[in-house]
Amino acid sequence: MSSGASEESGVTVLVARPAGRALTAAAALAAAATAVVSAFAIGGGSRTLAVLPLAVAAGVLVAVLALTRFAAYVLLMLAVRPCVDLFKLSGPTAGTGGDGGGARALDPSTLVGVLFLIAAGLWLAAQARADGRLRTSPLGVALVLVAATGAVSALGSASPSSSALEVLRILTVVAMFLVLEQLLPRRGMVRRVLVAVYVSLALALGYTLLMSLLGSPPSEVKGSFTRISGPFSQSTTFGRYLMFMVIFGCGIFRFLDRRAKVALGVLLGLSLGFLALTNTRGAIIGAAIGLVVVAVLHRSARLAVALCLAAVAAVAVAPGVADRFAQLGDAREVGGDPTGNTLAWRADYWAQVVTLANRNPVTGIGPNMTVRETDEAKKPHNDFLRAYVETGVLGLLAYLGMILLCLRTAALAVRRAPPGTLGRGIAVGFAGCAVAFVAVSAASNVISNVVTLWYFVAFAAMAGLVAFPAADRQLIEER
Repeated sequence: MSSGASEESGVTVLVARPAGRALTAAAALAAAATAVVSAFAIGGGSRTLAVLPLAVAAGVLVAVLALTRFAAYVLLMLAVRPCVDLFKLSGPTAGTGGDGGGARALDPSTLVGVLFLIAAGLWLAAQARADGRLRTSPLGVALVLVAATGAVSALGSASPSSSALEVLRILTVVAMFLVLEQLLPRRGMVRRVLVAVYVSLALALGYTLLMSLLGSPPSEVKGSFTRISGPFSQSTTFGRYLMFMVIFGCGIFRFLDRRAKVALGVLLGLSLGFLALTNTRGAIIGAAIGLVVVAVLHRSARLAVALCLAAVAAVAVAPGVADRFAQLGDAREVGGDPTGNTLAWRADYWAQVVTLANRNPVTGIGPNMTVRETDEAKKPHNDFLRAYVETGVLGLLAYLGMILLCLRTAALAVRRAPPGTLGRGIAVGFAGCAVAFVAVSAASNVISNVVTLWYFVAFAAMAGLVAFPAADRQLIEER
């Protein structure tokens, strides 16, 4: 590796020790200064002035960690990413109006994404220089192509800033996958990533449960429904996040030790309850589809019975779930509003949106531009259609390639995973997540939920290690 990078205790150090100490000292001074500024801002009642200095201080501290202990930095990002949205400064619909996404540019989540891209880029460059090349898979190449076609499309966008911000968000997902492909083969890293992922779930559920017990559950009112949103600004994001966590958790559950099973069992039970309370139809259906896949691949009649009981319990505990699904058959309530037959509305909206691609069928109208080009000012609610309209035929081919390679990775992992190992659980869990992703993408904006995609690609990277392991297989066979 280059002189600026060395290996210490199996973790890459990107800066020399003296430089690391200097950065740490500077970070401490920055933290003290921003704490004083934030205190005055809070006293003055300014949320932006209060959050931004703290975000800058946290960013400096995290930057030090990224430059000195990159693997630990990645694990930290996976563990705390959902909680970052608690400090969101823009509204839940930021980026869909006429500001070109400017309101979202100063969100801590955006700053975290920029920092991650810089740190990941430097680290990947160091790895490529040290090893001569990066270890990647066909799925990694497909993800890069999805981001590349988005970047090309953004050049012709009517609002380059809005499109560029969307490309930036997608790039963070690509970077996370590429980074994890390099890190996961290290001994013990798979388990550390799993712990970090489910620590994030514990934090998200803990916050939601605490606020609910205090009488102020984090939620949003949509039409006649109150929907739990957890640490996110929208209930749909929370629902899709829980969907992936539940499916993958059920996939690996049987291969954990007793204490881990107890902890994960509690998290999965709470997750199912809050998933129902999000009233997100797509996520609930996706979770059901993914769990059926897990039950079939594990040949688990017990899981199938538990799934049926969970469905009955959801209707009993949250009767609004049944009412929400009942709207799909009501021809009198067709519309895109939160209360209405949104399935019928989607069909009508798709017919309007698809014509936008006629302007530039090769590269599309630009990422995140559908909301600016339609009277409804909504995203397409279909990721396949969105890929075609916003990034053209090239983007659609890249997106379809990514989908097919996700399914191929899942199939190969299931076929090659040794029976009775954690690798088998990872393969089955990702297979359920991949099928759910495809199903939900057909009627939702999953590709917009970058935070949930971080965890989806984390599961994909682990499944890739099972599907194409060779010498690295022993790293995930330990019970």
